[in-house]
Amino acid sequence: MPKSQGKGVHPAKGSGLDPIALSRLAKTIEKDIAQGIYDGAVFIVARHGQIAMHEAIGHTDLANKRAATKDDVFHLMSVTKQLTSAIVLAAIDRGDFTLTTKVSEVIPEFGVKGKQNVTVGHLLTQTSGLNTEIPFMVPMDQIANIQVLVSGVSNDRLHHIPGKMVSYNATTAHAILAEMVCRLDPARRPFRQILDEDLFKPLGMKDTSLVLRPDIAERRVPIVARYATPGLFDPVMLETTNYLFTEETEFPAGGAIGTAFDLFRFTEMLRRGGELDGVRILSPSIIKNATTNHTGSLPNDIFDYAREMRGWPEWPAYLGLSFFLRGEGIFPTPMGISTSPGTFSGQGTGSTLFWVDPERDLTFVCLTAGVIEDGDNILRFQRLSDMVVAAVIED
Repeated sequence: MPKSQGKGVHPAKGSGLDPIALSRLAKTIEKDIAQGIYDGAVFIVARHGQIAMHEAIGHTDLANKRAATKDDVFHLMSVTKQLTSAIVLAAIDRGDFTLTTKVSEVIPEFGVKGKQNVTVGHLLTQTSGLNTEIPFMVPMDQIANIQVLVSGVSNDRLHHIPGKMVSYNATTAHAILAEMVCRLDPARRPFRQILDEDLFKPLGMKDTSLVLRPDIAERRVPIVARYATPGLFDPVMLETTNYLFTEETEFPAGGAIGTAFDLFRFTEMLRRGGELDGVRILSPSIIKNATTNHTGSLPNDIFDYAREMRGWPEWPAYLGLSFFLRGEGIFPTPMGISTSPGTFSGQGTGSTLFWVDPERDLTFVCLTAGVIEDGDNILRFQRLSDMVVAAVIED
C-alpha cells in the first residue's frame, strides 16, 4: 500500500480537529490508490487558517515511479477559472467594468449573431447562452491562445437566451473575460503576466503559473487518464493537453499549474475576505457577491449525461461568480453532503478540488494524479469531503 509523505497528524492546538479522523482520511486515500482508482494525491486540511494536515501519497508520475511530494506541480484544470475570476473580480472592484457591462462594449467584434446583450455577469455565472464546446474552426492545438478563442466565439451565434439556463462553458467564457481585462489594462500586458503580477506574486504563490515555466517544469504532474468509459471529456483528448502548454500559452479556463500549498494560499485570501499577509487582492463585498447563489434553482446541464447514466436526480447548479456553492439538499456533490450551505469551491475535471466552509472555518485542498471520470470524481471527493467535516469535533 502506498504510504504518505509526512510525519503523522498533529493538528494545530485549538483547531478542534480529531487526529484519528484525519488519519482515517489519509488511510482512505492510500486504499484508493492501492486499488488503482487513481495514482496519487497531495492534500491539505486546515482550520482557522492553520494547516492540520499536509500529505503527499502514492505516485504523481506512475510510469516513471515518481513518488508524490508536497511540492509537486499539478495541472489545476478548471480550478484555473477561479484564479482567472479573481482577476476579473478585482477589475470590478477597480471600476473597470461591472457585472452588467455588455461584453461588446469592450470587445466590439463579439456583439454579433445575437450576442449583443451578453454581460460579464452572464459569463461568470455560466448563463451566457454561448456554445459550450470549442468554437467551430478553432483547432485543438489553439485552445491555449486567448485571441484565437475570442475570435472563434465572436464569430459564433448565440445558442440560448442569456440568463435562462446554466450551461457550463469549459473553454471560452473565461477567455473572453481575460481578454476584457487585457484590453482595459493600461500596460496592455498579456493575461499570463497579469495573473502572475496581480495575483500569484502578491499571494506568494511562487510555484503557480498560467504557462509552463522552466523552473517548475520538472515537477509537473503529467495528465494521465485512468478511465476508459466515455464521460464528460474524452480521455485521449485530456492527455493531449500535456503537449499544448508552453512558456507563452494562455488558457484562462483550465491551463494553470501549481502546488497544493499555493492553492491553499489562494483559499486563505478568500477565507480572510480578500486579504492575506497584509496584501489585499479583493474587497470583502465582492467575495460575498462571488459566493452567493446567482442561478436560483436552475440545474447545470453539463451533468445531464451523468444524471442519465447513473440515475441521479436533478439538483440546482448553485453557482456564484465562477464559484460552485454547496447549497442545500441531498445530491451528488464533490463538496460533500455535510459541508454547510455556504461552502464555496473550485473543481477541475476528474482530479482537482478546493473548498472553504465559512461556517466551520474549514478548508480542504486536494490535487490528484491519474484523472478519473467526472461522475466517479464527484463521488470520490464527496466521500473524502465528508470525512474532512467528520474530523471537526470542537468549535
